[in-house]
Amino acid sequence: MQIVHDAPAPRSTESRETLKFMSVKQVADYLSLNEKKIYALVREGKIPATKITGKWLFPRELVDGWLMESSHGGLLTDRLVIAGSDDPLLNRLVTSLAGDVGSRVLVSYSPTGTRLGLELLAALRADISCLHWGPDNESHIRHPALLKPYRQHHNWLLVRAFRREQGIMLRPGLLAEREREHLDVDRFLHKPWRWSTRQQGAGSQRFLLETLSLHGIKESVLNVTRIAHTEREAAAHVAMGLADLAPGVRASATEFGLDFLHTGWEAFDLALPRGVYFRALFQKLLENLRSRQAQDLSSELGGYDLSGCGDLLWGME
Repeated sequence: MQIVHDAPAPRSTESRETLKFMSVKQVADYLSLNEKKIYALVREGKIPATKITGKWLFPRELVDGWLMESSHGGLLTDRLVIAGSDDPLLNRLVTSLAGDVGSRVLVSYSPTGTRLGLELLAALRADISCLHWGPDNESHIRHPALLKPYRQHHNWLLVRAFRREQGIMLRPGLLAEREREHLDVDRFLHKPWRWSTRQQGAGSQRFLLETLSLHGIKESVLNVTRIAHTEREAAAHVAMGLADLAPGVRASATEFGLDFLHTGWEAFDLALPRGVYFRALFQKLLENLRSRQAQDLSSELGGYDLSGCGDLLWGME
């Protein structure tokens, strides 16, 4: 008698190693963990995951990155990717650091605005997110509040970079110095100046909207002719004659030879995972921020207070 065995079921043409997204069971197998542990990692915000139609999915590329980071104990020395809010002083110091380390590592700064920077940090696309969100005296409440909606926030730290002067950058000659010193803000803001404003989610735009609110002025009153996505783009619009004024910091106004109307001080902070804090590259960045070079640059640009630089503000409890 000839025995005929059932043919084995055809194997999937896409193995677990080539899946772009894995289920709870698949990622548990991939990491040699039980499914309960995977759910615990999700609850703690430690493993990159997304929920779609009630099911957790795990992007394999991000899981691999998370695993690599964990295996090095957070001490990776081959990259430092910075996103979030734009700043002239930080930009110069990061560029200097990148020049010092050369091709041995990647040091980059992508100014995306506060909100998008945090999203990139949560997605493990950035190592550090720069943020500023309103007046300096409220930053101890506002900045942690920005972090808490993200599952990973319990593993994040908030580090002070500096304080800086926020305001409105003006086309040279738009107002005489005497007028700026004795300005009728309500009357000034109601004039049909051409504005270059910032995208939603940018800290400078938030500061502008709060300034308008203090004077009972709606954003719709402004004659907005341009939208800028960085501090420098906003300043460039004014310098190029494409707008009369724009929200921004004193340092950006200085860089582009613009006049400046002070509206307040703000804190500029850095959000980052605990592991990144201990990277040699991040510690080198803090060292540069505390350096004599940084003091000299901040004096040239104007509008900075570097006292408290490197202080841990939140996340070590």
